[in-house]
Amino acid sequence: MATLNIKRFPDALYEKLRARAAQEHRSVSQEVIHLLSQTVAKAEPLSILELRGLGKEIWAGVDPADHVDQERRSWD
Repeated sequence: MATLNIKRFPDALYEKLRARAAQEHRSVSQEVIHLLSQTVAKAEPLSILELRGLGKEIWAGVDPADHVDQERRSWD
């Protein structure tokens, strides 16, 4: 099994990590492995198509051309 050494690890971050590990009843190294495993597992690329329709309720009833014209007039 590999060993990982981290140089110049910020003290404040270490204290937060230590507190989180204690809360989860893990050692600091177990908590680091757990967090890294979760992060790496989520590294799948997302599709921009998943954003389709997001925020559409904000623009309901708004005419795009009128909105753009109004924004352009506000620049002057």
